[in-house]
Order: sequence, then C-alpha cells, then structure tokens
Amino acid sequence: MSKTYLSTDQLAQRIPYASRTIRDVLKDSVLLEGVHYIRPFGRRKIFYIWEVIERDLLINRSDSFGIPMAAQGVSHG
Repeated sequence: MSKTYLSTDQLAQRIPYASRTIRDVLKDSVLLEGVHYIRPFGRRKIFYIWEVIERDLLINRSDSFGIPMAAQGVSHG
C-alpha cells in the first residue's frame, strides 16, 4: 500500500485545524509518532501519514457522547 506523506501545512489544508494547533495541541497527544507521523532520518522535519490519520478520523468520529481517556479509549459514562 502506498502512503501519502504530508507536511504540517498540507495536513492543515485537509483537516479543519490550523498548522499551529496541529503542532502545539494535536501532535503527541492525538497524533502519535510512529503511528500518525514520522521523523525521517531522525531529523526535525515531520511527515504526517495521511491514510492513517484519515482512518482514525473516521473511526473516532463523535456519533455518541464519550469521555476521552488517557490510553486513547473512550468512556461512555
């Protein structure tokens, strides 16, 4: 399967979040290194993996009320 690698700005164009929000809020809390993004050659540059992010957006959509948990789960009350 081929993967689409995006910069932070390119990802911001595809999802409704600003680049700064992705970097400061979502990265390392919702978007996890090694799962949703990589740092090629151990450098500072980050590439987000679009197919994984898109899959998780569809799986984790809020159809019902839930409280996010630390281990990425959801409590339904």
